[in-house]
Amino acid sequence: MLKRLHLENVGPASVMDVEFADRLNVFTGDNGLGKTFLLDIAWWLLANQGEKPFPKQHTLNRPKIDFTITRSKNHEQVLESHKLEFMPRQQGWFGNPILSLGPDIVLGIYARLDGGFSVIDSLKTAVLDSASEIELSNVFNPSSLVLSADQSWNGLKNGDVILCNGLIQDLVRWQNHPNQSNFELLWKVLEKLLPTDEKIFPGETARLSFQDVRDIPTIQLAYGVVPVTHLSAGIKRILTLAYSLVWAWSEHQQVARLANVEPAKKLLFFTDEMELHLHPQWQRSIFPAILEAIKLLDPDIKVQVLTTTHSPLVLASLEPYFDEETDKLFGFDLRDREVVLEELPWVKMGEVDNWLTSPIFGLERPRSKEAEVAIEAAFALMRKADMADFPKHLQTQASIHQELQRLLPDYDPFWHRWVVTGRLPSL
Repeated sequence: MLKRLHLENVGPASVMDVEFADRLNVFTGDNGLGKTFLLDIAWWLLANQGEKPFPKQHTLNRPKIDFTITRSKNHEQVLESHKLEFMPRQQGWFGNPILSLGPDIVLGIYARLDGGFSVIDSLKTAVLDSASEIELSNVFNPSSLVLSADQSWNGLKNGDVILCNGLIQDLVRWQNHPNQSNFELLWKVLEKLLPTDEKIFPGETARLSFQDVRDIPTIQLAYGVVPVTHLSAGIKRILTLAYSLVWAWSEHQQVARLANVEPAKKLLFFTDEMELHLHPQWQRSIFPAILEAIKLLDPDIKVQVLTTTHSPLVLASLEPYFDEETDKLFGFDLRDREVVLEELPWVKMGEVDNWLTSPIFGLERPRSKEAEVAIEAAFALMRKADMADFPKHLQTQASIHQELQRLLPDYDPFWHRWVVTGRLPSL
C-alpha cells in the first residue's frame, strides 16, 4: 500500500508531499492544479504503466521522486523506500523503482476519467532481481493492463493473445454460462451502485443490426428493455465500473488458482471524478456504494482508495463513513502562483450548501455569480460602505433592489435581511 509520496520539480507544484491514509484518500481543488496528475503518477510508480511524468524545465535542482510503500514481511508491515531522479541527457527516470509487488499479493484497479480502466495484479508480475540503479522505462511489468473506454467494452488483444474479452462479450458469456457466479456478482455490484428505487433486471441478449453479428446484453429499466450500448452516459460509466471490479477480481481468482495461492487480501482502488455524468441523487450515493460494492468481492479485503472529486454532494455523502483514524482529505490550492497541496481537517458540514461555501470550494454563497454580487452590493449599501467598486447598475438602493428582484425568488431568505433594514425603496 502507498504510504508517502514526495515530488520535486515534477508536475504543477515545485514540491509536493503526501502522507497517505490507510483507507480513504480524497483529493479536491480547482481544475488544472494536479488532482488527476497525482493519481496518474502514483499509479505509474506502482505499475510502470501510462505516460511517464514530465519534469519541470530549466530548474536548478534535478527533478526527484521519493515514495514509500508498505509490504507484508513475516506477518508484519514494513516500510520500503524508492527514489528516482530524472536525467535530462537520457530523458529518463533512473533509480530503484518497484520491480515487483511480490511477495505481497495485491490487486489494483484504476477507474479513469476517460471511461477506461487499468489493472495491476501482483500475481502476474515477473520475478525480477533487485537492482540499485535502473531506468524505469526498461522495467517490464506484465502485471499491468490498460484498457481504453472502447477496449473496456469491446476487448483487448495482443497479437493472438486475448487479454480481455470486454464488457459486451463477457456479460453475454457470464449470463449464458452454467455457473453464473460472475454474472450474479456483477448484478449485485451493479444494484449496489445504481441508486434507484426502481428494481432493474437483466434482459435477454439481442442482436441489433445486419452487420454486427454479436449478441448485445440488455437491461430491463423502469421504462423498458435497453441494450447496454444504448444506455445513458451515467449508467454506462457505472456499468463499466461494476464490470472492471468484477472482471479484475474474477481474473485475479483464476490466476490465484493457477498459481495455487490464496487470492489477494489487499486492493488498491483509484478513481478520478466518479461523479462525472451522474445526477445529484447519484452523486450523493456513489462513493458509499463503491465502498460497499468492494466488500461484495471479499468482505475481509483491505482497501486503500485514492479518489478525486469536485462534488460537494460526494463529500457530504462521506460524512457517515469518514474515519479520521484511517481516512484523509486533501486540497489543492493556488497561492502566489504556486500550487499547494495540503491535508485539510475533516469537518462535518451537514447540508450541501455548507460544503459549497466552505474553504474547500470557496463560494461566498451557493447562488449564481450575479446574485452573489448583487447581495454583496446590498450588504455594502446597508453598511454605508463605498460603492465605487461595484458595477454602475449596483451603486444605488433602487438599482440594487431592482437587480435583487430580477435574481432572487420571492421566498429567498435574504429578503428578510433586506426588509428589516428599512431600506426598501418607496413603490
